[in-house]
Amino acid sequence: MDTDDVWRAIDAERVSLADLLDGFTAEQWEAPSLCAGWRVREVAAHLTLAHMGVAGAVAALARAGGSFDRMIYDTARRRARQVPVRQLAGQLRAMAGSRRKAPGISHLEPLIDVLVHGQDIVVPLGLERPMPAEAAMAAASRVWPDLYPFRAARRLPGLRFVATDCDWSAGEAGEDRLVTGPVGVILIALTGRPAATARLSGPGVPELEGRLRSASLRP
Repeated sequence: MDTDDVWRAIDAERVSLADLLDGFTAEQWEAPSLCAGWRVREVAAHLTLAHMGVAGAVAALARAGGSFDRMIYDTARRRARQVPVRQLAGQLRAMAGSRRKAPGISHLEPLIDVLVHGQDIVVPLGLERPMPAEAAMAAASRVWPDLYPFRAARRLPGLRFVATDCDWSAGEAGEDRLVTGPVGVILIALTGRPAATARLSGPGVPELEGRLRSASLRP
């Protein structure tokens, strides 16, 4: 995908996720997400913060005592408290068409965010949200091998990942620690979500699940 293709995919994912959120009940907004300690409303709030500028990020980082992970957590919780959930969906939709992004990241990080966090929201609710294979391939290629905070190749050495719905693979050669499945599900695993392993196959899945469950990643 070229840069314009990536931004079109981001726009489409933001709009479709906002449309989904519009129909959520109060119980669904308060439900836990795949991110430990985060409700659906906090994950949605986090996505609306993708346009935070340098000044806002610096101020938030200072409030968090210099901890980037704490800043991410605190800003999402603050936005979730301050903004009614119906407005969160509207804010996310309004971001479509914009090319703004947080300082210091590529255009692919907003794609990773909306793809992965969309699954963080729907999977615990038992909902289906198909992930476009081309967009998932671009996101997975950005995550692998060493994008912070995932560090997938370092955390998952020896495993081999092969997508079943497109031409994408990563990791070391060998069949004895192979993990296969849709590229979108592999992306969820590479970003640290143990729930992905239920939809993956291969002899490497038990090892993958153990490593993911022993790790602690921020959203």
